[in-house]
Parts: sequence; structure tokens; C-alpha cells
Amino acid sequence: METSTQSPPRASELLDAVGPAFSRLRRTQALNVEKQVSRKDMTRTLVLNIVQDGPEHEGQEITVGVVGERLAVDPSVASRMVSDCITAGYLVRAASQRDGRRTILQLTADGHEMLDRFRSHQRSAFERITRDWPEVERLEFARLLIKYVDAIAELQNESESA
Repeated sequence: METSTQSPPRASELLDAVGPAFSRLRRTQALNVEKQVSRKDMTRTLVLNIVQDGPEHEGQEITVGVVGERLAVDPSVASRMVSDCITAGYLVRAASQRDGRRTILQLTADGHEMLDRFRSHQRSAFERITRDWPEVERLEFARLLIKYVDAIAELQNESESA
């Protein structure tokens, strides 16, 4: 039996590798490993998810400005992204119930269907990517990833209310 002479990475090395791993993840578009979703639809789902997620705090409504803030893009970019989703039939503009001068965004039935299809695709991609992992590792990674994302949202809410 051959033993490895390479020792496992130290905690600091492992933690230092997280940032570059996130960068590689973003560049590879890992959730589109089978190329079943167009680049345009990948972008659309970013907008649709924001609308579906809804307000982050009391009194907030989902507007083009909120989409831009959450995506960290210029208002003109957010406006073009939203307009594309409206043209595709995934979103509609509606009058705000709080302020009639403001326009809010709402998902259409087609928008909900698009998100359902995309979520199914995401699950399929996750299962394919982790197909060789032991089930316990796959489920633990899923749990920790969700915990990580929830912690980010919590930190953002804390910083916004401070």
C-alpha cells in the first residue's frame, strides 16, 4: 500500500483557497455544466429570483432600483435587464400600493414557470457535479452552502440597519 507523502492542507491554506475557488466557480458557471440554459436565461433568472425573493425589510418594494442594488449594477443596466424580462413575458410592471408614482415588479405565470425549470436544472447540475461524492458529503455540503448564503444575507441586513 502506497502512502501519500503530502500532508493535508493547514487550516489557513484551506481558508486562503476559498476566495480563488469562488472566483473559479463564478467563471465556470458551474450550474450550467450541460449547457442547457442560455446565457441570456441565466441573466434573466438573476432578476427573477430577486423579484421572487421579495422585500428584505418592512416597507421595501421590488423596483428596478432594488434589482440594481442587489445585483450591484448601474441603474441603466438593471433597467435593461428588467426590460428584457418584461419583453420575454416573465415580469410585469405594476403600480405600487404604497406610492402610486412608483412602479414595482411582479412575476408572471411564465416567470414562475421559468424559475421552476431553472431550479430543476440547478438541482440536476448539483447532483451531476457531486455524483461521485458520498451521499452524506453531498447533503452536508448542500446544508452548509445554504447556511453560508443565509449568513451573508443576515450580515447584509445588519449592515443596512446600522
